[in-house]
Amino acid sequence: MTIRLLVCDDHEVIRTGLATLLAGTDIEIVGQAASGKEALQLAEQTKPDVVLLDIRMPDEDGLATLDKLRSKAPDSRVVMLSTYDNPTYIARAVALGASDYVLKGSSRDDIIATITAAAEGESPSRSGEFRRISGAMQIRQPIDDDDVPLTQRETQVLRHVALGLSNREIGRSLEISVETVKEHVQNILRKIAVSDRTQAAVWAVRKGLV
Repeated sequence: MTIRLLVCDDHEVIRTGLATLLAGTDIEIVGQAASGKEALQLAEQTKPDVVLLDIRMPDEDGLATLDKLRSKAPDSRVVMLSTYDNPTYIARAVALGASDYVLKGSSRDDIIATITAAAEGESPSRSGEFRRISGAMQIRQPIDDDDVPLTQRETQVLRHVALGLSNREIGRSLEISVETVKEHVQNILRKIAVSDRTQAAVWAVRKGLV
């Protein structure tokens, strides 16, 4: 089966390198975009199986483009491409519906495996941060710690806060309204006796919640 791939990266050397890397495989590059806007246009035109999307671009970052791709190309899987193994980037990618997250420095085999797994709707191919963070964001089991006075949902929201997500991104991830997220965050700050999200994130890390 041929996998139809759209590559989006603002650096021509990266796009050219990926084309060379994937030559002779079952992955066919059906378009190359240098910006988020161009990626959206090409995704509508080419209807790729997978979009390989750079996370940092000058006109509009990849995460904003990812959000729009969900409506422009709902059947396309999206794999984020990044130089940075950044937990906040990964968490935001998870919340916005990315299938996986691959580093630019990954091996040829890893990049091919990631794209193939995404096309086939399989679990994230990386055994590292994407799998760990996406799992942590979904956990609703209560924490067995008497010093954590939070409900299951509050604990889940706090994990998202600690990973750097905005209220809107948390709402998207958990399928709840922004107003509900705000209410949970206020309850969390009050219960753990901190004054802002940064302190809450530090508290969550110390408690091993993320």
